[in-house]
Amino acid sequence: MKKVLQLGKFYPIKGGVEKVMYDLMSGLSQRGVYCDMLCAVRDKSLKNKTLNKYANLICCYAWTQISATMISPAMILKLKRISSRYDVIHIHHPDPMACFSLFFSRYKGKVVLHWHSDILKQKFLLLFYQPFQKWLLKRADIVVGTSPVYLKESPFLKDVQHKTFCLPIGVVPMSSSKEAAEGIRQTYSGKKIIFSLGRLIEYKGFTYLIDAARFLPSDYVILIGGKGPLYESLKNQIESQNLTEKVKLLGFVSDEELPAYYAACDVFCMSSIQKTAAFGIVQIEAMSCGKPVVATKIPHSGVAWVNEDLVSGVNVEPENAEALAQGILFVTENADRYYKFCKGAKERYERFFTYEKMIDESMKLY
Repeated sequence: MKKVLQLGKFYPIKGGVEKVMYDLMSGLSQRGVYCDMLCAVRDKSLKNKTLNKYANLICCYAWTQISATMISPAMILKLKRISSRYDVIHIHHPDPMACFSLFFSRYKGKVVLHWHSDILKQKFLLLFYQPFQKWLLKRADIVVGTSPVYLKESPFLKDVQHKTFCLPIGVVPMSSSKEAAEGIRQTYSGKKIIFSLGRLIEYKGFTYLIDAARFLPSDYVILIGGKGPLYESLKNQIESQNLTEKVKLLGFVSDEELPAYYAACDVFCMSSIQKTAAFGIVQIEAMSCGKPVVATKIPHSGVAWVNEDLVSGVNVEPENAEALAQGILFVTENADRYYKFCKGAKERYERFFTYEKMIDESMKLY
């Protein structure tokens, strides 16, 4: 089997792109595939790490971070030295630093470009980066997307449709102890629990989810896990709308605590409002527990493809608090319909989004 290098983003894991990179390295190496991961770090104490005899995490120190991009000349120098060891470089986009590193490495082997999302917010950065992005799209032997919708509808990919490959993200099923989940249900006894999770930033749409609580009966409670710059403003919104009994900001939820919240909730809600939300790993984590999803129909995003409407849950218009509430009520108010969505969510996870399937498809790709 070929030797593969996952290239891009930073470590430790902070978001979906880094999680996919790390999971691919772990899963492929467990199958006996040589698969390393090269990434940038800000913490000088983080050193190279050997996962097993087939996988190494290679850390390059970054000077700083600008517009979510690590500035790491060390990554350029490192890749130039080691690129010839690998048959395939699997580069994860968007990450200008990884692209620059590949460009200056003069690597001659196969390149897989994993297009997680378009660059949307950093428009000034894109003006400078666009020539390199065009080079990267031309250089790639194959362009991977996480959903058929994003692959088809991204304006940047219209000229490379002949070399695209859909590889949905897969996760290990969430597993919680009955005691931990029951503890959460007891805390909110008599309530239908709506769980949501994500960084507290604008595009996650939590302001609309909080507002949706106004349209829900008193026996519903919305739990929002995560931290971020909007914490205080969201807290003020809850208090000013007298929603302190119906909406709770949980703060940071650890990996150890998270499965219990998925297990305890009745519905998972993803209220994102922009195409920056390209897939929504949190959706498939909820589906792995057989929990229905209420998500948003973001134009050109894969979010509504992941959550198949009227199968694993429902999709509603973004930036519409009342629509979110109506979607939640539609999923939960009828018992037969609710259990149909539970069954549909679990089956959709098992069909498309298992960790094993992602690794299987990656093996085929390489």
